[in-house]
Amino acid sequence: MERRATDQSLRKKELIVFDLDGTLAESKSAMDAEMASLLKDLLHKKKVAVISGGRFSQFQKQFLASLRCPPSLLEKLFLFPTSSTTFYRFQEGEWRQVYAENLTEDEKQKIRRAFAEAFRRTSYRQPAKIYGEVIEDRGTQITFSALGQEAPVAEKKKWNSKHDVRDALMEVLRAQLPEFEVRSGGLTSIDVTRKGIDKAYGIRQIVRHTGIPLEQMLFVGDAIYPGGNDYAAVRTGIDYVRVAGPEETKAFIRAILGREEN
Repeated sequence: MERRATDQSLRKKELIVFDLDGTLAESKSAMDAEMASLLKDLLHKKKVAVISGGRFSQFQKQFLASLRCPPSLLEKLFLFPTSSTTFYRFQEGEWRQVYAENLTEDEKQKIRRAFAEAFRRTSYRQPAKIYGEVIEDRGTQITFSALGQEAPVAEKKKWNSKHDVRDALMEVLRAQLPEFEVRSGGLTSIDVTRKGIDKAYGIRQIVRHTGIPLEQMLFVGDAIYPGGNDYAAVRTGIDYVRVAGPEETKAFIRAILGREEN
C-alpha cells in the first residue's frame, strides 16, 4: 500500500473518494459483504464518493446492491459513473442524476469509426470467444472491452497478461480523436469521453457540489501510476492511497476507523 499522507492526516479527511474495479471490488464483480460492512461504518464517520468507468446500472448491480444503508447514510454517498461523465446523489429517498455529459450521435459515430480504423491499422484480431458487447454505448462514454462487457474476471486477467494490445490501439485512437479523452480502463477496456472529462474532472465536481475543499479529500485507487486510469485524479493534487486490490482497501478502511488488523 502506497500513500501520500500520514496516518494521522488521513483520519482527519472529511471525504474519501474510491475507485471501484480493483479497489472496492474485483473487475465487474459484486462488492463482497465485508467491504459493504466496512463502507457502511465509514459512512457513519465520513462522506464517500465512488468514481468508475461503468454506467449507473453497473453501480447498482456491483456496488449498491451489496450496500445496506439507511437514507441518512446514502445522502453522504456520491456516485460518478462512466468516468465521472455523470453524477448521482441520494435525495428525497431516491438516486437522482445531477448532470450527464452525453455524447451526440455524430460524436458516437466518429468514435466508432476511429475504433474501426485502429483495428485496421494494428491488424487487431478479436478473440475467438466473446462475452457480450465489445463496443458499448454508455451514453456519455463509448467503451471497448476486448472480451466483451460480461467477460469473467479470470479470462480478463489472462488476456491482460498475455494479449493486452490497448497501448497500440490507443495510439491510433488519440491521433484520430484529438478532441476526446482516450484511456485504458480495468483489465481489458478502453474508454472514450469528451476532452477534459476524467477522474480529475470528477474530483473537481465533488468540490463544486459538496463545498468540501480538496485538502479535506483523499483518493483511493489501484491504478495510480502514469498511464493508469486513476492517475488523472491525483494530478489535481489530492492526497492519495494506492492499493493493490480490495483486501488492501479493507485494511485501509479499518485503519481509518481505528481498528486493528485481524
